Amino acid sequence: MAITTAYKARSDAVPLRSFKTKGRRSAIAGIGVYAPDKIVTNFDLEKVMETSDKWITERTGIRARHFAEPGTTTLELATRAAQSALDSAGLKASDLDMILVGTSSPDGPFPSIACRIQDELDAPGAVAWDLLAACTSFMYGLSTADSYIASERADKVLVIGAEVLSRMLDYSNRGTAVIFGDGAGAAVVTPAPEGAGFLSWCLGSDGRGYEQVTCGNVPLGAYAAKEPNPIIDMKGPDVFKFAVDIFIRQAQEVTAAAGISMDAIDLWVPHQANFRIIDAAARRIGLPLDKVAINIDQFGNTSSASIPLALEDAVRNGRVHSGDHVLLAGFGSGLTWGATLLKWA
Repeated sequence: MAITTAYKARSDAVPLRSFKTKGRRSAIAGIGVYAPDKIVTNFDLEKVMETSDKWITERTGIRARHFAEPGTTTLELATRAAQSALDSAGLKASDLDMILVGTSSPDGPFPSIACRIQDELDAPGAVAWDLLAACTSFMYGLSTADSYIASERADKVLVIGAEVLSRMLDYSNRGTAVIFGDGAGAAVVTPAPEGAGFLSWCLGSDGRGYEQVTCGNVPLGAYAAKEPNPIIDMKGPDVFKFAVDIFIRQAQEVTAAAGISMDAIDLWVPHQANFRIIDAAARRIGLPLDKVAINIDQFGNTSSASIPLALEDAVRNGRVHSGDHVLLAGFGSGLTWGATLLKWA
């Protein structure tokens, strides 16, 4: 089945759906992150596989990543980030109406990590479920939170992106094993102050490109085939082209929907997949790198956790101020994508 060839031929024709936020606006009231203590540098990887610090850095911009110790659960990372976000927002878990967890590396098929976090945090009664849109999961979660708050079905929503991807790596494949890391990030979303909040969104997917990034993609599927250790696989060059294209088009869509110019963006927080992807897209969008949040050199690609990890880093280092226009944008396996423009509260 020539899915890859067909997809490449039609990728530019994929329609994007964007819209201006309607109803009650929401905003990020608090953000928290957690990364495992163990840091694995490129020099560490040189010892266990055929690669080099120079090769990895030049192709990805990654110098180190965090790995969880064997036996560490995604739940543990997610819970730590969640509590940090609640502390940042000045809220208790019992205040929450909803808990959403985006992850590509759950600890099991069910129950959801969201329900287990609800128990860990002691927030009984809150709606809780997991989202799977790979690296776009956190953006899908933010969009869901925004929708529930806009319709007044929720007031306080916790959105989490958490991954333990190190257990899905094959060290004989340097195209993927050097890229991914472990971590978690969380945001508390609440009704926005006057004049602030999420302004516009661009969300979508294209299943014609499902073979571009996979995990356990055997004919029957990993579970049906009783695959004990599903492994991440990726068609790097094709993903690179798709990612640059979708980053540019999303930025154009959300700024147009919000009625602002690209020059009005104060900070772009992209999914941290590859520095070369970010750099190429930023140049074509017309954003200087001093307006881009980049921490892939320290964390690698943490999938659904990468955007909150990069956003928290920017907030903590004083790069985000009240009234700033902040663009968040991601893409992932599926293929999926999601972006939003918000005016920081």
